[in-house]
Amino acid sequence: MAFKPTDYMAYDFANRRHIGPSPSEMSDMLKTVGFDSLDALIDATVPSSIRIKEPLDWGDALSERDTLHHMRQIADKNKILTSLIGQGYHGTTTPPVILRNILENPAWYTAYTPYQPEISQGRLEALLNYQTMISDLTGLEIANASLLDESTAAAEAMTMAKRASKSKSNIFFVDANCHPQNIAVIQTRAEPLGIEVQIGQPDELDASTVFGAIFQYPGTYGHVRDFSDLISRLHENKALAVVAADPLALALLKSPGEMGADIAIGSTQRFGVPMGYGGPHAAYMSCRDAFKRSMPGRIIGVSIDSRGRKAYRLALQTREQHIRREKANSNVCTAQALLAVIASMYAVYHGPDGIKAIAQYVHRKTVRLAKGLESLGFSVEPKVFFDTLTVEVGALQGVIMDAAVSQGVNLRKIGNSKIGISLDEQTRPETVEAVWAAFGGSDLDYGGFEHEVESDFEQDYRLPNANLRHTDYLTHPIFHLNRAEAEITRYMRRLADRDLALDRAMIPLGSCTMKLNATIEMIPVTWPEFADLHPFVPQDQALGYKEMIDDLNDKLCQVTGYDAISQQPNSGAQGEYAGLLTILNYHKSRGEGHRNICLIPTSAHGTNPASAQMVGWKVVPVKSAENGDIDLEDFRAKAEKHSENLAACMITYPSTHGVFEETVEEVCSITHEHGGQVYIDGANMNAMVGLARPGDVGGDVSHLNLHKTFCIPHGGGGPGMGPIGVKAHLAPFLPGHPERDAAIGPVSAAPFGSPSILPVSWAYCLLMGGAGLTQATKVAILNANYIAARLQGAYEILYTSDTGRVAHECIVDTRPLADSCNVSVDDVAKRLIDNGFHAPTMSWPVAGTLMVEPTESEPKAEIDRFIDSMLQIREEARAIEEGIIDKDNNPLKNAPHTVKDLIGEWDRPYSRKEGCFPVGAFEVDKYWPPVNRVDNAFGDRNLVCTCPPMSDYEDEVSE
Repeated sequence: MAFKPTDYMAYDFANRRHIGPSPSEMSDMLKTVGFDSLDALIDATVPSSIRIKEPLDWGDALSERDTLHHMRQIADKNKILTSLIGQGYHGTTTPPVILRNILENPAWYTAYTPYQPEISQGRLEALLNYQTMISDLTGLEIANASLLDESTAAAEAMTMAKRASKSKSNIFFVDANCHPQNIAVIQTRAEPLGIEVQIGQPDELDASTVFGAIFQYPGTYGHVRDFSDLISRLHENKALAVVAADPLALALLKSPGEMGADIAIGSTQRFGVPMGYGGPHAAYMSCRDAFKRSMPGRIIGVSIDSRGRKAYRLALQTREQHIRREKANSNVCTAQALLAVIASMYAVYHGPDGIKAIAQYVHRKTVRLAKGLESLGFSVEPKVFFDTLTVEVGALQGVIMDAAVSQGVNLRKIGNSKIGISLDEQTRPETVEAVWAAFGGSDLDYGGFEHEVESDFEQDYRLPNANLRHTDYLTHPIFHLNRAEAEITRYMRRLADRDLALDRAMIPLGSCTMKLNATIEMIPVTWPEFADLHPFVPQDQALGYKEMIDDLNDKLCQVTGYDAISQQPNSGAQGEYAGLLTILNYHKSRGEGHRNICLIPTSAHGTNPASAQMVGWKVVPVKSAENGDIDLEDFRAKAEKHSENLAACMITYPSTHGVFEETVEEVCSITHEHGGQVYIDGANMNAMVGLARPGDVGGDVSHLNLHKTFCIPHGGGGPGMGPIGVKAHLAPFLPGHPERDAAIGPVSAAPFGSPSILPVSWAYCLLMGGAGLTQATKVAILNANYIAARLQGAYEILYTSDTGRVAHECIVDTRPLADSCNVSVDDVAKRLIDNGFHAPTMSWPVAGTLMVEPTESEPKAEIDRFIDSMLQIREEARAIEEGIIDKDNNPLKNAPHTVKDLIGEWDRPYSRKEGCFPVGAFEVDKYWPPVNRVDNAFGDRNLVCTCPPMSDYEDEVSE
């Protein structure tokens, strides 16, 4: 019997796996929106004048199986040697239980920044553990929840010291023993701000001439010294002291706080986070309590919920950049949350005894290595050290370096006559013997030195007695859990279950593009060939990375219409800064360094004006027209007024109001006419890929949020990647790096930012193909218009195009509810939690509204569940308006409802089912928030930013 062939393509990743709605569901949705076809909708939404003329095309899309096969072939071109290069990057062992249950677990890597604390209690606790760990190790009262990398943290510390210091100086002293990339990024940051950087040996410091100083501890060449006297001299002159400290070394060494430091920064990479050719890694910052309101980044605090129970939240949120704009401390609102969670779990897993044991192990191995080299007649510096040695080898440098590579080991080239060696927790006896062999000691036996150091650590350490640590750390009971894997696995599971991530529900955040992070895209990230490379290995050991990055850059150039891409910026905000810095350097090269005016619409992302401030520019706001577009007359008038000094304009396209503005090309033309450059924020690229290109409409530079449009997961607030695309005339001014090309200063610690997560975006492009990416954009626009069409009438959709369309997101106006029944946008957001949803973006770009972005990844059923939830919320508000339900005691005001509400006494004028099981909630798999509404005011009044006492946990259990 003949069978009828099916037209179902099982391996069509784009249309069967990534894009949510099926063809039949799209047909139904199009009817609701009022169009016969998807192309007709797109024609009515995207102006024809900006549409691309040729489709994206880089060959056929690959199946999942073929993608992995191809990526494996490329990964195999990377050579994995044992890298003892150091310089802030070290081999580390990620405990398998953390690898599987955190790093490779979508419950952790698909979560969003914890702006909605009630559904983020798990990751907030993990980040509070991180802050406590950092505060303990550094001996300072307040720590933030991570920064991008050590070098940018060092630059942030410099500007923080400038803000907080009472010194009138404009000079910042940098210890010459800082890692080279730290020095370079500090110099990059300082130049446009007019800060003079003075580099020298610590003993050369004249404390009376500076506003602050930074010291590396231990130094990049291994030196360990006590900076207490220098710090005292700085304080006598009203200057501040920053210490860049290795957290593992702090298990044995005196803390920065004990030396009197005001700020400590560093990287937690060696706490279980793979080197990944440079990142992502969580940098840390801690400071004295007096300076906490000057600290950049995010801080987790402890508050209470509406029932008076302990609850975590983001504290000190007034520093968030969308609020402070050009007055912000920094544009760095991105953290490395996922990596900070891994580092904190590493500390929970090992505890203080384990961390100390690892530190002692590393030091013992380094002592043994030094003894062997000394027995061979080499001069080893310094005499006291933790894990790093510098060896004088003279003309033998090249021979020894090559010999080490032949032994499978990378060493660090220092100048023309020295070699640096840094050991780590992965160092094996045979590694030490391989290093000796490279130095000509092939007959040395590791065991021959064993009796000198193994039996008693204190018999033969080479740490300075003045710097030995005598204070406790990691004393909180959370770091003293039973070390059994069963216990820590359950702890991580409990935390994950308290959160709402993409693996449980749609997260319809406008401008944040919480789309599918496919499992296939995540698999290569933890392959050793991508995870275990040091960022400064010889380039011939990273040919797989080069091929991947080059190919991804080529595809991104085709997508954007730009001529060159830099992958160095490791967040969207960092991309903004790098893009503006590129424009700044371009103007300087033309003798127009005086251009310092940046036109920015009032609706722009808050990071835009903060970024402009960071490159030393003045922000001139541009009004929005009544329909949300840029006010063209105001824009033209201000461009003409500041023509002589116009540096750039910063616009977002489609606009932050979710509309394709017809005037974008005119805005670009006006800017160019007056000598400025056009920066187009790439936050909304998910509405453009395959349909329009920022480089074609007049953009000179854009950053791309790879953690949005190109599927790198948000990780609870990082990692992110914000590479910038530029037109050819700006390409010579892209960020360089001292390890590769120091012509232009770097903005991040590693040459390619956080390259170990680039396989995600590359795999996405390979799996989708040009046609698949274009279809994804079209469906993202369909999903948003479907939501707008179904909600219209119950709510007003604030901004639409002349054809009545929205782009990939829409703004739902909830302000009338505040007037009619005292229901705030907060009430709506918290009620959505009862329905099992993360709330859309609240009060931005318009206060009191919700900006909804469903993305292309959500199937129709999930979108309908969200719409039904929003419609029921409107009916609940209507019941308040009509006096059917009490205006103060109702499901909206009491949301979110917890299990304790369900099982406790019920004195509410609505049923338990109405409160706890609204229309959008799953009855069997319902998400239960662990706390009721968090009291932010209480947290502000009672700021606690480290782990609360264990008695609080005991109270929870007893309840």
